[in-house]
Parts: sequence; structure tokens; C-alpha cells
Amino acid sequence: MDANNLKTMKRILILTAAALTLCACFRSQAQTCSSSAPVVKPGIEVLRDRGFAGLEGKRVGLLTNPSGVDRQLRSTIDILKENVNLVALYAPEHGVRGDIWAGGKVESGKDDSTGLPVFSLYGASRQATPEMLKGIDVMVYDIQDVGSRSYTFISCLGLTMRACAELGIEVMVLDRPNPLGGLKVEGCLVRDGFYSYVSQYRIPYVYGLTVGEVATLINEEGLNRGQKGDAEPLKCKLTVIPMEGWTRDMTYERTGLPWVMPSPNIPYARNAICYPCSGLVGEFNDYLNIGIGYTIPFDAFAAEWIDADALKARLDSYKVPGVAWRTVHYTPFYGSSAKKLLHGVQYYFTDYEAAPLTLVQFYVMQAVFELYKKNPFEMSPGRINMFNKVCGTDFVSTEFGKRFQVSDIVDFWTADVEDFKALSKKYYIYR
Repeated sequence: MDANNLKTMKRILILTAAALTLCACFRSQAQTCSSSAPVVKPGIEVLRDRGFAGLEGKRVGLLTNPSGVDRQLRSTIDILKENVNLVALYAPEHGVRGDIWAGGKVESGKDDSTGLPVFSLYGASRQATPEMLKGIDVMVYDIQDVGSRSYTFISCLGLTMRACAELGIEVMVLDRPNPLGGLKVEGCLVRDGFYSYVSQYRIPYVYGLTVGEVATLINEEGLNRGQKGDAEPLKCKLTVIPMEGWTRDMTYERTGLPWVMPSPNIPYARNAICYPCSGLVGEFNDYLNIGIGYTIPFDAFAAEWIDADALKARLDSYKVPGVAWRTVHYTPFYGSSAKKLLHGVQYYFTDYEAAPLTLVQFYVMQAVFELYKKNPFEMSPGRINMFNKVCGTDFVSTEFGKRFQVSDIVDFWTADVEDFKALSKKYYIYR
């Protein structure tokens, strides 16, 4: 072999060795990423792994929406239709396909994709009638929860469990993560006279349970007393298909699962965390914009008349644990503030564990009152009733409305938390 050929061969061997080393590094990094990244398997995938046990030979109804998917984004509707006798679909708020805006009436009809009948549970009736349930043996539920009591999906689930109990129909819940994690519990229990579709059960506003755990709690503790809270509780035959890999300290971004918005104003997992931080204020149409109508739903507090720097300074002075503020200016695309330049604050969590999610909005209301004497109960008197329903009590509007000081309501707002934590631990599926 001449010198030139020898040099060429050496270069090839060197390049080959380098390529092999590089590939080994990539393989090592990939293995490290895949082993360290948490991978949560939702209930629909566990059910599939189990060969759809519990559904064999049965006529299956499915209560779901676009958030009911596996990690490859295949709809639970399609998965069940291919593998079991799926005979009917049931639509919560926003519809089975998510094509109805917030509060819009959902109509019964036929699903264009599958040809299956769709029965509305957010239209003329909020609870399935015997006629709607005729011909099914088991009702499957698969919807991504948001972890706050006033979001209507758990209300829909409980009333469906009640309707199924009346007819001896089984209920199967395919579990999914609580996007807030399983450690946050905040807010008072619902008081008598304030039960509604946005406060269906005697649970805190933020309840720290997965939807499967909530369903079990409702079933076992006799909390399923109908929409007005005055009927006798009914217990259904309930099966929860648990997740694999989820732990209570996991917020959604740690699960490794894709986020599919369960409703139009929860486009990202962060918005689910923001919802209990600002949703109560959002009940007042003529007060503060909370990012609805813009790109940051539930993620800001703003108005035309606010001095953003002054509001931030006042909020900074409160030293709210785990919360930081920044000034923000934006123009909503739609809603009552459309095409108006708004000024205010956006908030961030520097210590999520320490942050009091539901009190964020009350600190903002306190600062706004101190700076501008703006009273939402006077500005939007027609919304006080709805505010009370969402709070599950009129104590907050009555006492907070006197001086707008968080200190006047914090003891009441937190008084039920420890007792509920002790109760709910009995129904933990995950640690």
C-alpha cells in the first residue's frame, strides 16, 4: 500500500471511530432523557393495555370531549369504537368535539365522524334522562380535569353517576392528571343554599384530587345529592382505571403528556393553574379583564384606568408568598374590552408550593380598591349572585366587600382545608 492510500485509510478509520463515538454519545443522551423524563400513562392507555377489561360484551356509552386522547393524540372515541361496542356519545359543556363556546347550548344529534348518536348534557337537561341512557350497560368518562370546583366537567360526571345509579348502569372513569398537582387544596366548602352546577359538591374550590379520586369521594361520601344539593345521595357501581406513573407532586408539564385544551379558554396547562387564581374576579363583567379575549386567559388583571406601575408596586408591597408580578399592556381581540388598550399586571410563580392560588385575585382586588376605590359589587351588581355560587358562599362578598382586605376573609377561606385533606386521603389512588 503506497503512502497516499495509507493516509486515506487512516483518515477513514479516524472518521469512523469519531462517528461511532458520536453515535454512542447520542444513544447515551437519549437513554438518559428517556429514563429521567417522567412518562405518565393515562387511563385510556391502561385500559387498552388491559384488553379493555370490564367492557367486553357490553354496550358502552362515552362521556368525553377533545381532551380524551392517548399520548399519540388518538381520540378515546376512535379507540373504543374500534375495540368495544360503543353505542352512544354524551356531550358536556363545549360539546363532544369542543365546537361550542363557553356557556353555549349543546344540542343532541349525531356525530359526523362516527355516525353515533350524541346526547347533550349541557342543553335542556344537565342530567342524563332514562331515555338518553336506554341501551347502554356501562358509561365511560374520559375528560381532562382542571382541578377547580367551578369547572363544569366534574359536575357533569357526578350527575351522570347519579343518573346511572338510578338505572343500575355501571360507570367507568379513565383517570387523568390533576394539572394543579395533587397537593394543592384551597377554599371553603360549599355552604347550604349555594349548591349549583358550578358548586356541585361540598368540596374546596381547589381539591387536590384526580377526577378518578373525586368520583370515588363523591360516591363513597354521599356527596352526589343532585344539582340543587337537596336530593338523597345515590351510589353507583364505579370503576376507576388509574394512571401509571403519576405522583401527587406532579403538575401537568412534568407528566410527559400532550396537553389538549379541555375548553376554549384553557389552551395550555398553565391556564388551568391560572383559572383558580383569577376566575372569581372574571365573574364581574365591568370590573377587570383577566386576559380573556387576548392570548393570556386567566393570566392577568387589567383595565383602561389602571396605572400598571402603581398596581405592581402595591402588589409587591404585600409580599404574597411564591408570587411575582410584572406590568403588562394589551388590547383584547373580543369581549367587553375589545380594541381597548388595557394596563395591569401578569403574575408568575416563584415558589408554586408556597403560592396561595385562589388568594391571588383577592390581593389584586385589595390593591385596586386601595388605589382606585373600585368596588366590583357596585360596578356589576347583577353578577353578585353568580360570584356567590362560584365561591360556594356569600360570606366572601359580604365580608370582603366591606373593606377589601384579604385579612378579613382568609381565616374563613382556609378553615376547611385541613379537614378536607384528612378526608380525601382515604381516596388517594396515588402517592
